[in-house]
Amino acid sequence: MSDLQPLFDNNRRWVRERLTNDPDYFERLSSLQAPKYLWIGCSDSRVPANQITNLMPGEVFVHRNIANLIVHTDMNALSVIQYAVEVLKIEDIIVCGHYGCGGVKAAYENSQLGLLDNWLRNIKDVYHSHRDELDSIAKPEHQLDRLCELNVMKQVSNVCHTTIVQNAWAKGQKLAVHGLIYDLSNGLLQDLSIRINNADQLGNIYQMKPRQRKTDDTLKKTG
Repeated sequence: MSDLQPLFDNNRRWVRERLTNDPDYFERLSSLQAPKYLWIGCSDSRVPANQITNLMPGEVFVHRNIANLIVHTDMNALSVIQYAVEVLKIEDIIVCGHYGCGGVKAAYENSQLGLLDNWLRNIKDVYHSHRDELDSIAKPEHQLDRLCELNVMKQVSNVCHTTIVQNAWAKGQKLAVHGLIYDLSNGLLQDLSIRINNADQLGNIYQMKPRQRKTDDTLKKTG
């Protein structure tokens, strides 16, 4: 018997339940992927995007990694964003962190974990940028909660700094980037009141001018 047999059993049970309620469910699902949302979340097994938003398969496009980071050198995350924005034409990008995030806690501490430390350095940078605010918070657990929130806000900015998102705005595409946080203790999502839907909301240094197509004369001069 396969060690994965419980998963196969669950799968068959789920299929039967779906077909009982909606005989055309899988035929319809397989014909089209048209989600409205891109969800960028943490890999934590307790924060599954579809379940906590009560959305069906096909309604949300998902990318997850440790501590819901968007790093400008991460080709995986950038490829997901590009596909979601340029091909699926999603309208809302959601960066969702959660309180009690193990990645944020590990970054907050100074113990070495190995390769992971290089990834978590991005969160240490967030702490460093907000150290006066965070150090003014008396309780460590409240510091961690706030660091989780600040990390989400930083990742929202990082998403907006990509040429992918800014080119979509330049073309008039409807697209907004949001920051949310999930509370494991009560199951509720909270809006961090950060919503960016145009490049004018970004710092000037991050506003990218649309790339100009070179004319034949320009190519001759530079070639």
